[in-house]
Amino acid sequence: MQAFAALLDSLIYTRSRNAKLRLIADYLRATPDPDRGWAMAALTGDLDLPAVKPALIRALIEARIDPVLFRMSRDYVGDTAETVSLLWPEPDRPVENAPLSVADVVDRLMHLSRSDAPAALAGMLDRLNAEERFALLKMATGSLRIGVSARLAKTALADAFGLDVDAVEEVWHGLVPPYAALFAWAEGTGAQPTPADVPVFRPFMLAHPLEDLRVDLKDYAAEWKWDGIRVQIVHVAGATRLYSRTGDDVTGSFPDVAAAFTGIGAVDGELLVKGEHQGGTLEDGGGAASFNALQQRLGRKTVSGKMLEEYPAFVRLYDILFDGNEDLRPLPWTERRRRLEAFAAPLDPDRFDLSQVIEAADFTALEAMRATARDAAIEGMMLKRRDSPYVTGRRTGLWYKWKRDPLTADCVMMYAQRGSGRRSSYYSDYTFGCWTEEGELLPVGKAYSGITDEELRELDRFVRGHTVHRFGPVREVEKTLVLEIAFDSIHESKRHKSGIAMRFPRIARIRLDKPAAEADRIEALRRMVT
Repeated sequence: MQAFAALLDSLIYTRSRNAKLRLIADYLRATPDPDRGWAMAALTGDLDLPAVKPALIRALIEARIDPVLFRMSRDYVGDTAETVSLLWPEPDRPVENAPLSVADVVDRLMHLSRSDAPAALAGMLDRLNAEERFALLKMATGSLRIGVSARLAKTALADAFGLDVDAVEEVWHGLVPPYAALFAWAEGTGAQPTPADVPVFRPFMLAHPLEDLRVDLKDYAAEWKWDGIRVQIVHVAGATRLYSRTGDDVTGSFPDVAAAFTGIGAVDGELLVKGEHQGGTLEDGGGAASFNALQQRLGRKTVSGKMLEEYPAFVRLYDILFDGNEDLRPLPWTERRRRLEAFAAPLDPDRFDLSQVIEAADFTALEAMRATARDAAIEGMMLKRRDSPYVTGRRTGLWYKWKRDPLTADCVMMYAQRGSGRRSSYYSDYTFGCWTEEGELLPVGKAYSGITDEELRELDRFVRGHTVHRFGPVREVEKTLVLEIAFDSIHESKRHKSGIAMRFPRIARIRLDKPAAEADRIEALRRMVT
């Protein structure tokens, strides 16, 4: 645990991407199996230790120190694992001090029942120092938050052993921790794992923001950018899997889509929920409800028959990666599009349709079409170079995303909460509201992004100087500060007292010039509902 703890500690205080890559690569080269494999599982979010939950950790620490002291410390620090690791008391009597390895910890916690977990976890914490306790708790809860994405961790592994990161991604989801076969290949002692006969994930092709660039439609094709979640559907050897953009397996949440996919190969598309009242029908390229409808099914391990009926899912297909065993990714977009049309033709039309290519005379005409697009399920447009192969990640000049201009509203700050990580010392998460016709302020959203570090400090000072009530880590503030909030769309919501919810809210600017009484009304936001 000592080496893994030192790695996490270094990563937390390192902002440079290249420095993070070097730290992880050095650790992987120096650490034996299976410790490094379990460490990779933790870094990539693939480690599941269901017996350990945050509530268990809180119960353990509150049984050993004053609960009020813990809660006050947690409020200040902003992270449970860090707080517990620092406050955990020394045991009353000597305990076994033989070092614990990452594999020891994982093996013990993975096979525990929930009833046995408290004593086992407490025994481990008694044997470790503060740095190691922090690493153990972060690993056990699956919430590292150390500024390392799964992609960066895999890139570091590839760098450490001279591998191609795309080749690592290609086989990653066909392997299980602690990845003995992967490390054997990396060190030259074993064969390269193969995705044959396994429905593995392939990395997505991504797009750059268009910003101020204008393109020639002779070179680029335009499609609508739909507001669902990007998925890859893979069917191999009788098995079908749906993967999100981050490579998470979401098949269990959408069994209806998986069951309907009969083509052998791999396709790329947007997962949506049907809504015939929105944007026409599937046949004319519409038929999608807002993201709010899709959210009803996201993250569910089991889906009831009622939910399948009320929120029927379908996929709008964008691209094709494999047709049978044939890899189509090196082909130009125009050829892949032709192959996709043929591949999609026999699929169930209630579950799959094609993203339509937008016909426009020139870029100016396309701009006009984008400006008037306010369908609930449309985020903007995609521009794809007609001769582009399907390549991993973002490659300049190939694909562009051209999101529609955001909506804005002037809202009043109501509550503030401490952030996480490097923001844990600041009140950085803000709940804001708008006025009813009767003069009541109701919450309409929460945001923490869009501000600079200086603006963060300014808002933190406001919160500390204008607090009227405290609720644990949350402070209620005087209703005097107006924030201009930008958001992509707004939808009806039964979960919010205001009856509406914003999609992707972020702070556009602090309106010190505007009195709170002149902030927007709920009814004005209702008129924006799509």
